[in-house]
Amino acid sequence: MDIIFGRNKKEQLEPLRARVTGRIPAWLQGTLLRNGPGMHTVGETRYNHWFDGLALLHSFTIGDGEVYYRSKYLRSDTYNANIEANRIVVSEFGTMAYPDPCKNIFSKAFSYLSHTIPDFTDNCLINIMKCGEDFYATTETNYIRKINPQTLETLEKVDYRKHVAVNLATSHPHYDDAGNVLNIGTSIVDKGKTKYVIFKIPATVSEGGKKGLSPLKHMEVFCSIASRALLSPSYYHSFGVTESYIVFLEQPFRMDILKMATAYIRGVSWASCLAFHREDKTYIHIIDQRTRKPVLTKFYTDPMVVFHHVNAYEEDGCLLFDVIAYEDSSLYQLFYLANLNKDFEENSRLTSVPALKRFAVPLRVDKNAEVGSNLIKLSSTTARALKEKEDQVYCQPELLYEGLELPRINYAHNGKRYRYVFAAEVQWSPIPTKIIKYDILTKSSLKWGKAHCWPAEPVFVPTPGAEDEDHGIILSAIVSTDPQKLPFLLVLDAKTFTELARASVDVEMHLDLHGLFIPGANWDAGKQAPSREEQDRAAERRVAPRT
Repeated sequence: MDIIFGRNKKEQLEPLRARVTGRIPAWLQGTLLRNGPGMHTVGETRYNHWFDGLALLHSFTIGDGEVYYRSKYLRSDTYNANIEANRIVVSEFGTMAYPDPCKNIFSKAFSYLSHTIPDFTDNCLINIMKCGEDFYATTETNYIRKINPQTLETLEKVDYRKHVAVNLATSHPHYDDAGNVLNIGTSIVDKGKTKYVIFKIPATVSEGGKKGLSPLKHMEVFCSIASRALLSPSYYHSFGVTESYIVFLEQPFRMDILKMATAYIRGVSWASCLAFHREDKTYIHIIDQRTRKPVLTKFYTDPMVVFHHVNAYEEDGCLLFDVIAYEDSSLYQLFYLANLNKDFEENSRLTSVPALKRFAVPLRVDKNAEVGSNLIKLSSTTARALKEKEDQVYCQPELLYEGLELPRINYAHNGKRYRYVFAAEVQWSPIPTKIIKYDILTKSSLKWGKAHCWPAEPVFVPTPGAEDEDHGIILSAIVSTDPQKLPFLLVLDAKTFTELARASVDVEMHLDLHGLFIPGANWDAGKQAPSREEQDRAAERRVAPRT
């Protein structure tokens, strides 16, 4: 497992031509841009958690049936400081870094004080966000880093706090048809209040006839939701939207702000200040986008942990939303590097399998309905919403499927009625072994999987002019656990789930997290690439038996 999780990966700075087998559709032109942790040791120091690793960007540029690969570490301030010191000097969520022991007592005291209200890392390792014509590497702190999607060069650093008062923000924003960005972040004890702030970034900005101005400088607070507890806000990784509403889950997976403030001096990580409270409820906040205010009815469900919302839409006076839900927080615990050893696949077991669940929320509650009555009358779901006293409604989900994560959809159907979920199949082990297409309507599925292949999040790319929701291509970066087999970009027919092609690259590819496809971006990627013959020879050397 050290090959996959613990070993630092080398950069591939120049475009490397992949060895393509099969046939890539001629219409597929663009770049798959991905992000994830790639370096877990610096000098003699090592991160505690896999999610702490330094961000490694990589891309597959596709054009004329060929694929070129490149990768580069994000040159964040965190990366630069660590490399210069040849040790980890910037704290991550699961790893607390400490000052030089040779520093005097005044320097140490200042370090402790600065960590009371920490300036979080800009190691943006989770996702890629499109904002106007620009692209940003993102994480869950207040920092994002602009990048060049062609060269993977790191550009300016952006601090959300200069525009909206948030200390944390998700790496899963939403986009409307015009390209405007909607995201949510947590404002910790700002002016005596802790709240969840939904903010909007315009797609384009023009002032006085000038175009090309930075949209980030014109972001605005869309609305805010008060945290139920001043010093223990909820952790969340994503949220949902429909055409008229926003769905936010305030789950009982919470951060203890007082513990976080003293974590540095106590010698523990910030992650140790995050706890699941199984005795509490999960509160469902529904915000009307037209009024920018939460609906008055209080909705809740059983305690759960949700990392990924799948989709949401409105139907006959109800709001339906689908999520991948866990019964506890065991997923995060399994990815401590101490657990990622050679026995990981056999011994690592989630105590809760990820489940695709559908919730239904009535947008208008009948005041005359009896207490205990089900307010959902839809024939399309068995999800229930039971009326309780004092304008409270208890929501019981419909279980759609057990054992999937990293869900993606045809984004043209985001916030609208949809049918298909593309995801990585995950059972009791957190390791994905297959890619799955789940049909919500028929409750059936199609799968792709091969021995020793760990697929990344599947990305759907629609066929130009497609009318069917599943008419397109699935792209997934496949990491091999067999050192004799090359990693590759998988190209699947999204409708039939048959393999159309794979593009193998002679590199040590890292297991990534999230990313996006940039259509039409070819950038003449092959101009600096070695010849196909050179790559064929390199591939033959790689797969030759080792003695």
